[in-house]
Parts: sequence; structure tokens; C-alpha cells
Amino acid sequence: MAQPYFAAEEYGARLAALRVGMAARGIELALLSAPENIFYLTGLDHWGYFAPHILMVPAEGELVLATRAMEKVTVANQVANARFEGHGDQETVADAVGRALRDVREKPSRIGIEAWSSGLPQGLAAALQRQMPRADWIDLTGLVDGLRMVKSEVERAYMREAARISDAGAAAAIEAIGPGASERHVAAECERAMIEAGGTFPGFGPFIRSIARLGEEHTSWSDTRLRPGESVFLELTGCVARYHAPLGRLIHIGRAPPDAHEMADLARAAFDAVLDSLCEGALFRDVYAAWQGVVDRAGLSHYRRHHCGYMVGIGFPPSWTGGNKVTGLRADSDIPVRIGMSFHVLSWLMGTGRGDYFISNTVLLGEEGPEVLTRTPMQVTAR
Repeated sequence: MAQPYFAAEEYGARLAALRVGMAARGIELALLSAPENIFYLTGLDHWGYFAPHILMVPAEGELVLATRAMEKVTVANQVANARFEGHGDQETVADAVGRALRDVREKPSRIGIEAWSSGLPQGLAAALQRQMPRADWIDLTGLVDGLRMVKSEVERAYMREAARISDAGAAAAIEAIGPGASERHVAAECERAMIEAGGTFPGFGPFIRSIARLGEEHTSWSDTRLRPGESVFLELTGCVARYHAPLGRLIHIGRAPPDAHEMADLARAAFDAVLDSLCEGALFRDVYAAWQGVVDRAGLSHYRRHHCGYMVGIGFPPSWTGGNKVTGLRADSDIPVRIGMSFHVLSWLMGTGRGDYFISNTVLLGEEGPEVLTRTPMQVTAR
């Protein structure tokens, strides 16, 4: 049997915190479907989340994890705090939930679901509601996600290990870049290094794109061969125990243009401003304002970004952002910063008219201040 990522006491504390939130909303049964949240509460780490899972969390008593019957062995090996309820492929997970509910003497009258979960298609939501047609159905989207925002000491340790693997992947990718090298070769070297360093499959990437495809936000390598005078965009992450620590760099082929150095200095100064603003009680919009202020003072007040970073931690494909929502350091966000939060901080200055540069790192806010977890050099790099 695989060793769990966390001690039973940590899982118990997470469950207790969820039940406090359920009680505040009067929810008697929570039906969780987001893979990241099921993992957070049970430790189930596999590729089986392509099929819907439902974790049934009552106000008290036994948890039930419902999924395809063929996942029984994996669940038995990985999950110690929930009873397995399987369904055949001629059924849906709603049928398994219905069987579990038939054993409950007092049926719950207020049931919470994650209405915005990628793991809850509309048809499944309707099928679940048909199992309990007289219940009140409440949207509890964000309840578990909010608990995940602040990392425990063990989670922070996994983040640091993920960052170490990110740096290994970045080093291998940068070493592979050069005139005539293909994006595919760079990707292969990056993946090899991260796997050999102890990483597992991440939620995204790696994203490796030559400059002509920079605007393709979520595409990765092609067969394109790199040419002198071009640049290549790298954004990647290591993954340990489902925790991610992304980083990004812009690498020049042959020689960097002169204006890259000015933009690199500005990108690093704006990045440092983010670090200076990350403190307990600051609002996410304050952090973005610190980044934007550096850019404005450099004469680029016309330049705006949708965010200067976002929260990271647990992730499953197809995302390292923790689900189908990006919780960003945006100009309009009133979320307060808390110790234990971790961010992928981006200082992106592309298409400014005065040169291009991009750096990003994972940053963890600890009791002593912000800790930059990824340590790949941030200076202008040409290969």
C-alpha cells in the first residue's frame, strides 16, 4: 500500500474545518466533485478523475467516495478515511450515491454541491438531484477551495520540493536551447530532468513556444527549430504529491537584443515590488498595484495586465491553477493575503514597444516574509 502524503491528523483537521463551514451554511451533506478538493480531503491521486467522482461528506459520520467500480484497488491503497462505493459502466456515479443514501435513516434535507466544479457535468448534477428530489440544494462552490488557500507546514515542504524539480527542468530546457534545436527536443529534455529529479506528472505543460507563437497562451512545443535572433518562452512546473511550483523565463537565441536588458531590469524591479507588498492583511489588489506602480513610473502607464500572479498548490490535469478558476492577484480583487499562501508571481513585459522580458517564480508567504521557491537565474540569458 502506498504511503499517504499526509498524516491522519492532518486529514482530520481538514475535514473538521470543512464541517465548520458546512454548519455555518446549514448543509447536512456535501457532495464534492472537484478532483483537487477530493484529493485534499482523501489523498486520492490518480488519472481516473476523467470520470466523475463524488465524495460524500455528511455533517458527522463516515465519508463515502463514489466512483467507477474499477478504481476499487487504487482507492483501497490510497484512501484510509472514506468508504468506497463503486458503480458499473452501465451506471453513473449518481447511482452509486443513491445506493449510499438508501442506507441513511434520516435523509439530508439540505445538500451542498460544487455547482462550478469541472467534475460535475450538468447531466450528473440533474441525476444527483433526482436521487433526493425533496432536498434543498445549495451551491457550496469555493468552500473547500478557501481552506486550501493556506498551506500547512507539510504542504509547504511539498511546494519546496516541487520548486526544486521546476529548477531542474528549467536548467535542462535552457541547456537544450540553441540555434537549430527543436522545441520538441527542449521539451523532452525538460520532462526527462523533472521525472528523474523525482517529479510526477504536472497539471500543465511544459509550455515551450518560440516567439512567433507567444500569443497562444496554452499551447506547447511543436517541431519548430529555433533560429538566431529569436526568443523562446518557457513556463513549466515540477510536481510533488500534486503540489506545483511554476516558473517562467524568456530565453534568447544567439544574442539578446539591447532593449532586453532594460526590460529585464524593469521586470525584476516590479517582481521585487510584489515581494515587498506580500504581507499578512494586504489585499490582492494592493499587490497588483505595487507591480503596476513600478511599470507606470518607468513610463509604461499604458501597459496593463489581467494579473501579476495567481495562487498555486494542488493541481490535476488540465491545470496547475487548482481547478477551473484562476485566483489572481488582480487590480479588482479584495481577497486578503494570509501567511501560508503560495503564488505564481509573473512579471510579464511583452509587447511594450521598448523591449520584451518575462520572469515568473513561485513565492510562498511564511512567518518571516515571502520566500521565492524557484531559484533559476533571472538575468538575461542567450543560448
